[in-house]
Amino acid sequence: MKGRVFIIAGSDSGGGAGIQADIKTVTVLGGYAATAITALTAQNTLGVHGVFPVPPAFISKQIEVVLSDIGADAIKIGMLHSAAVIEAVAGALRLYAPGVPVVLDPVMMAKGGAALLEPQAISALQRELLPIAAVITPNIPELEALGGEAVIRADAPGAALLLKGGHGEGEILEDTLIQPDGQRFTLTAKRQHTRHTHGTGCTYSSAIACGLAQGLTVEAAVRRGFEYVQQAIANAPGFGAGHGALGHNIFYKTPTNVS
Repeated sequence: MKGRVFIIAGSDSGGGAGIQADIKTVTVLGGYAATAITALTAQNTLGVHGVFPVPPAFISKQIEVVLSDIGADAIKIGMLHSAAVIEAVAGALRLYAPGVPVVLDPVMMAKGGAALLEPQAISALQRELLPIAAVITPNIPELEALGGEAVIRADAPGAALLLKGGHGEGEILEDTLIQPDGQRFTLTAKRQHTRHTHGTGCTYSSAIACGLAQGLTVEAAVRRGFEYVQQAIANAPGFGAGHGALGHNIFYKTPTNVS
């Protein structure tokens, strides 16, 4: 088992997204997952039915005890619902994980439409976390909420920006990675028409973090993450009446529909 990934995110009781998806992804890709849970959710494929926040001081304590003992080769940040939590996480990382690459998935809304980040917390995320991120992975609505590519680049000049196109239209899915020096490359795949896409963002960002933890370059980690997500969607188990989970436990193989 190679690559320690420390995941800071919320719990999804339905198992499709959040901490549950993160742990499955890192495990399948050969890494070691440890966690700090920021919130509990009562959630299934039909939506989020309740959120129970974890106090910021206890989130900080989780970060402290894990990183001071086990350590991490990469960090993935997901659901952080409030400004107080964002400030606590940023402060703890500055103390216990200086120099460790951070993959920031700016989670703002669940697949069913429930808000997972308070509107007033966006400025705290921009101020506290964008500057310390190595990779930022917004989808189209999150990109707009953060002010667009130019604003994110100003807040995080040293980060790679992965623009995810899953919310776009058309039969070809396009994700674009923009490196800090401005170089771009685009990954494409045929769009899969399915309702079983819950947790794709969590899965993708955790796969990238696992790649970085295992010594891959940002480009290689993104490419492997993209391929893994496409295969996991294609192998979704089909559980639930709404937005179902991916097939995280697939046997990872070389893709045929990704370029």
